[in-house]
Amino acid sequence: MAKVTISNVVVKDNPCVFNHPFQFEITFECIENLNDDLEWKIIYVGSAESEDYDQTLDTVVVGPVIAGRHMFVFETDPPDATKIPREDVVGVTVVLLTCYYRNQEFIRVGYYVNNEYVEPELKENPPQEPDFNKLQRNILATCPRVTRFKIDWGDGEDNIENMPPSTLEDNSASNHMMSVDYNSSGKGLKEDVTDTLSKGSAPLLSANGGNSCSNGLDLLNGRMTAEIKSSVAEPMQM
Repeated sequence: MAKVTISNVVVKDNPCVFNHPFQFEITFECIENLNDDLEWKIIYVGSAESEDYDQTLDTVVVGPVIAGRHMFVFETDPPDATKIPREDVVGVTVVLLTCYYRNQEFIRVGYYVNNEYVEPELKENPPQEPDFNKLQRNILATCPRVTRFKIDWGDGEDNIENMPPSTLEDNSASNHMMSVDYNSSGKGLKEDVTDTLSKGSAPLLSANGGNSCSNGLDLLNGRMTAEIKSSVAEPMQM
């Protein structure tokens, strides 16, 4: 059983200009005091073609962690635009929020990100060199993808077996979080999304951050459940 669960994530200052900082307000719960700290990371996927373009924007260590509910704001600078292939700057990509305990990743929250020009003339005729001052970053906060990994929490229990996927629903924020549990051999959000993007099946994102990611998530969910043949999706209140 996981000793730490994320109960809510609020994406702040969204949408915004591309070169503004990322801000995530994270609320998590811990069922007992932890002997070691938690390590949180924000990763920006620079290209669907290669992980070489992934950028770890920041890492923060939180601890000591005692039993109860905790909240903090994780803010980090935007990605280094010079490390993103020019052809991948504009369009749909992914940002990942991950957490580790004793160097073991146990949860990953991923969001589709749409980088686009909002001015009609730039939409129709985008400049050869991206104009980051006029490029808008819109994180589709209403459709996060949550992947859980079974890890050794140090209590001697068997945490390696795979678990069926479930859907987390946060009614207070109208937030539908698609959740899948994996063992170390399973694919996670990063692999599925990059596959989806590279095949040209990325969802269309609305400017107001609506639920237009459903088609893309349906594709991902189909592939996820195909890989875990015994899995059955179940709703669960967060």
